[in-house]
Amino acid sequence: MCPECFSNLERVKTEKAKVVGISKVTIPALLHQEVPYFALVLEDEKGNKWSYKSTKEYAVGEELNFSSGNNDAVAVWKVKYDYLDAIENVFSLLSISLNENSKILILPTLFSPNHAYFRDNTSPQFLDLILKFLFENKVKTENVKIMAQSFDEIPIEGSAQKSGLLDVCLKNMITPLDLAKAPFIKKGNLEVSEEVVNVDIVLNLAMMKIGRASTTENVFKTLKKESYSALKYLQSEEDIANELKSLLSNVVNIGEAEFVQRLDKTIVSPGLILGSRSFLNLDRVFSEITIPEKVPEILKGVDLASINIKGRDVKEARYINN
Repeated sequence: MCPECFSNLERVKTEKAKVVGISKVTIPALLHQEVPYFALVLEDEKGNKWSYKSTKEYAVGEELNFSSGNNDAVAVWKVKYDYLDAIENVFSLLSISLNENSKILILPTLFSPNHAYFRDNTSPQFLDLILKFLFENKVKTENVKIMAQSFDEIPIEGSAQKSGLLDVCLKNMITPLDLAKAPFIKKGNLEVSEEVVNVDIVLNLAMMKIGRASTTENVFKTLKKESYSALKYLQSEEDIANELKSLLSNVVNIGEAEFVQRLDKTIVSPGLILGSRSFLNLDRVFSEITIPEKVPEILKGVDLASINIKGRDVKEARYINN
């Protein structure tokens, strides 16, 4: 609804945009400290215009091309009023196709029994929009599962209810399940949930946190809790993550980062959504965007220069969180 005249608004999808205006910015601002950059005015084929920050210089009349990347690419997109549009763009950049027969397992972040505004867990709004996106792409309700498990002593049911995610599941007629109660199968050194292996796509919904490898931490929830706890004493979490990545080629990681926690638990607003088939790459790019005081140990071996970043450049998306 329009905040000025209260008219109902209609979402209009556009395929391309061209540059109709350019300003080169050389004076830094509080949230845009790296200069120079270019403030572009873009126009789509329907005549709609909007502003766009770019580190790349364009000429008037040029079209912007947001082509898809390779399997380990990281898609970065700014959320501008419409989270569903951002989700669509991330899926497009990752070349992920869906149909009515696609079998989807959603793995939300359920870290603690806290309300949504603490940003400990996947927000109810984000889960609801992910489900809306799937249903708009003809995915059948009966082909969607929402599963999670607790790695501590807090029952997963308590976290699901307090976070508001249980209400979203019931509203969309999906019964959430405890992943810990499903069977696990042995693959190499790991015991992986059979539910995760037997679907087309696992949507790992990570609630990003500055200074944490949130996406990787959440994908570990696909492992059997007791096996994972024992394995951490024998090898590093980076080794576990790399082995898990080679076993689960069907995982698509989506990072929710419109509002996120800092290490001191205060909430800041990078205004982003990220996506990748590589959870380590996604966490490394988010760390570079938000520049935490300390990079998580598990990410120190990930070479940022080798990561193909699509959508928005790191400098365009950078958030000064201090």
